[in-house]
Amino acid sequence: MTFQGSLKELHLPDVIQLVAVSGKTGAFQLVRGREEGRIYLEGGRIVHAEAGDLRGEEAVYLLATWDDGSFHFLPGEAPPARTVTRSNTNLLMEAARRMDEWKILSKKIPSLDHVPRFQVPEGKQGQINLNTQEWLVLSKIDGRASLSEIARKVGLSSFEVAKLLYGLVTMGLITLEEPGAAPPPAPEGGAEGEGGPEDEDLRKALQELIRKLREEAHAAMGEVGWSVILRAYRRAKGELEAGQGTQAVQNMCQEILQQAANLQGPESQRALAERFRDVLAAWNARNS
Repeated sequence: MTFQGSLKELHLPDVIQLVAVSGKTGAFQLVRGREEGRIYLEGGRIVHAEAGDLRGEEAVYLLATWDDGSFHFLPGEAPPARTVTRSNTNLLMEAARRMDEWKILSKKIPSLDHVPRFQVPEGKQGQINLNTQEWLVLSKIDGRASLSEIARKVGLSSFEVAKLLYGLVTMGLITLEEPGAAPPPAPEGGAEGEGGPEDEDLRKALQELIRKLREEAHAAMGEVGWSVILRAYRRAKGELEAGQGTQAVQNMCQEILQQAANLQGPESQRALAERFRDVLAAWNARNS
């Protein structure tokens, strides 16, 4: 007997429970547009799941958030691996909790395929307080990697990254772009001789900002990091002269934070990220 239908009419946890109570073995094939995932059962118990690059429990949780698409149960389909150890009850309870949270997260984060881009908040005063994981996620934002790709880079689940970014989007620290969207254009009048007095004032303020960031990085990393700090600073200076504005500051911070992790480890990166945070918050307070 074929068991298939729409995830709009039956949510995945309900679908799994219907099959699990009968003790069946097989796989649920789930399709949503170009996305596809599978959940394997043996004797009614979930033993493996896969969705994109995710495997195991995180794949189950991701698929459980799908509120559209279709499902099709394939009887007798053997699992290629066994990556799930939790009971169905525990898995589905956690999946239900994440579904409730995702309803809130999706108001700011439409999809894990969206690409985050960092921006220096404008018109806001006060200190920006970020924890270690938030700074770690920020350090991986390059204007090209999607949320799910960043999750792989930092070793967190896509759901956890979405929760972290929800706060950052709300704070105005990052924006989210649809996959394939072009990067934001450089500010008009940014090149030398084209902008007015306000453009020139902003450029000078940003030049002072990157000098301060260079000093903080040197104080944190010492001589061992000076060559990479100087290279990032010179690149940012050139980008400012070319009119890239706050994007140049973002690029400099990302490059130095990445090099801090490579040269001195994650603790050095976290300490430097906190210094950068304080510098950016102070600069923003002065220039808002």
